[in-house]
Amino acid sequence: MEIGSFVILGILAATLIYGVVIYNSLVSLKHGISKSWANIDVLLKQRHDELPKLVDTCKRYMRHEQETLEQVMQARAAVSAAGTRGDVGALGSAENQLRLGLGNLFALAEAYPELKANETFRHLQERITGLEESIAHRREFYNESVNLNNVRIEQFPDLILARMFGFTTGELLEFSAQQVSDVNVARLFG
Repeated sequence: MEIGSFVILGILAATLIYGVVIYNSLVSLKHGISKSWANIDVLLKQRHDELPKLVDTCKRYMRHEQETLEQVMQARAAVSAAGTRGDVGALGSAENQLRLGLGNLFALAEAYPELKANETFRHLQERITGLEESIAHRREFYNESVNLNNVRIEQFPDLILARMFGFTTGELLEFSAQQVSDVNVARLFG
């Protein structure tokens, strides 16, 4: 074999190895998005389980606020459905409705001193507040994972392999600043 053949084989081997490294990196990013979505899903399910307890506790005291309680439960169902489908856009919209409903519920609770003094209500309020904060942190991690993936599959030479193997961009989970600020549970009860 000639030296030229060895050079060509070396270039082909280096190109193949570089391609494998890029492919494996893209796979890692794709699974990072899945993992971060699963982390959000766990917290959404925990909150999903806590909300009926909160509504039941509130029903005992808030007999004239059924519309607000129903709004929370409808939004809970919409969040659950969007999460199950993995529909990030619908989840963002449903989350906004749930946040508004919880904000209204906690604001109305101010008018019910017996409810505010109820230990179960306080415990559930603290639990849901903690879950809301955790969801916000996980959302940031999810969005960072999506952003890293999206940047990589649009950069050269990664985009060649991304297109060749069908890697796609992810959708960010976003809430508007006003929608996030509408339900600041800590502020309502601070």
